[in-house]
Amino acid sequence: MKKVVVIGGVAAGLKSAAKVRREDPTAQITVLERGSLISYGACGMPYYVGGLIAEVDEFVKTPAGSIRNPGFFKNVKDIDVRTKTLVTEINREAKTVAAKNLETGEEMQLPYDNLVIATGASPVRPPLPGIELKGIHQFWHPDDAVAVRSGIDKGQIKNAVVIGAGLVGMEMAEAFKTRGVNVTVVEMQDQMFPAFLDTEIAASVTKFTTENSINVLLGEKVERFTGDDRVKEVVTDKRVIPADIVILSIGVRPNVELAKAAGLAIGKTGAIAVNEYMQTSDPDIYAGGDCVENTNIISGKKVFAPMGSTANKHGRIIGENIVGKRTEFRGVLNTVVVKVLHLNVGKTGITEREAQVLGLPYVTAMVAGPDKPHYMPGSKPITIKLIVDPESRKLLGAQAFGEGEVAKRIDVLAAALTMGATIDDLFDMDLAYAPPYSSPIDNVAVAANAVMNKLSGKFKGISALSAKEKMEQGQAVFLDVRSPEEYNQIRIADCRGTQNIPLGQLRNRLDEFNKEDEIVAFCKISLRGYEAACILEGAGFKDVKVIEGGIVSWPFACEK
Repeated sequence: MKKVVVIGGVAAGLKSAAKVRREDPTAQITVLERGSLISYGACGMPYYVGGLIAEVDEFVKTPAGSIRNPGFFKNVKDIDVRTKTLVTEINREAKTVAAKNLETGEEMQLPYDNLVIATGASPVRPPLPGIELKGIHQFWHPDDAVAVRSGIDKGQIKNAVVIGAGLVGMEMAEAFKTRGVNVTVVEMQDQMFPAFLDTEIAASVTKFTTENSINVLLGEKVERFTGDDRVKEVVTDKRVIPADIVILSIGVRPNVELAKAAGLAIGKTGAIAVNEYMQTSDPDIYAGGDCVENTNIISGKKVFAPMGSTANKHGRIIGENIVGKRTEFRGVLNTVVVKVLHLNVGKTGITEREAQVLGLPYVTAMVAGPDKPHYMPGSKPITIKLIVDPESRKLLGAQAFGEGEVAKRIDVLAAALTMGATIDDLFDMDLAYAPPYSSPIDNVAVAANAVMNKLSGKFKGISALSAKEKMEQGQAVFLDVRSPEEYNQIRIADCRGTQNIPLGQLRNRLDEFNKEDEIVAFCKISLRGYEAACILEGAGFKDVKVIEGGIVSWPFACEK
């Protein structure tokens, strides 16, 4: 009878245990968890705080409504789960695990044939003055969610400060805003979502967020917290912010102490090193979830990428390999998607910034457009940015944002990246089409076309960042080819030298331009801007460019 011991009872740990059981009905499986809760969906906690989820118990229920507790795993899966049990040592030579019951003090030794380390990660808690004040939460456990929601329900929270403009931080900012709490987000880096968005995309997300009354402070460092017994203020290097509650969301570190003490290899990222089979440097010991490092499929580099989806995949693969299969984990694309109020943001593969660091050749294109035909109710704009290898034409990465359907496009692009697809493949894909879901040529294919046109020299697009620099330096003539009605509704602020000539009038007004001037055309999404560029080039203008994404994707101030 194979003896399997699992350290950690959340995603990767219990997934691996359950997979072993399905593959081997005779295995003796023991799961040791230092906490009191097991197999809970922590990613849903911001939505409980925001009121979308009624009861915190939903995080530990199956889709059928059963509570995932030790009794459930014993009765349904014949897995022995021991909560409030702390593992103190791994003895690789004896192949035993030492553990202690935190309630009774009972010590135990458990033998194993295969061991699974799924110890997860812990949130970073900076050693700042006042960090121990009440009301400062790391938001890593359902107890935090209950405490925060209770405070809102009782009317005790009027001002919230979220430290860190990453995934959890912005989800919590949305939750506070939804509940009518004033919220300020403080981010030490100079952009939102610094780990996975390029500058111009992040700037557009920041613009939307601030326009919707979430105060975002970038490039600002928290120095201390003040208050008597409970936090009252957050003091940064630039100001003092009133706070009834503080959410710390500045990243996590892998829990590797047990593995390190047992002499297992730790990778360059600081997480446990594993091979493609999720084995550690000891072939009888597997590791998965937030405590291990992964391989980025595009760059081939080791990365620390803690995600619930990845942890569940790890668990399944570990379970299969424990029972004798040789299943490989290919790696990750660092794919993420997040909702900030009614804006959707996603990313997969590498960013332009990462391509620069890696020294990879690349070309980018950014396109904006409705997520379904404009005549359909609920049609909303989205923007997609592609990063492509110009030589192989293979996709390297993508980012998207907008009020429309973003996750669908990110998933298509993640699938394409996994399969090593080119931009030509993206256009050739027979994607589903019906007006309630998409336009005849989907946004993904339109973005691929833009890259093709760039590579062939037909499309000379520039980013909003480059356009802004040209505006400030007065280097070019900017041509807005929207209708006068559109122009009067909204326009780029402080755009010197702008001429508003509707596209339909352009052919008859070419004599208003000097053919030696640099002309930058744009419109709402820059589709008409591209057509204007074609008209100008056809008439002999030599230096014509288009602002990619147009007004919809413009990350800077606009006038109304």
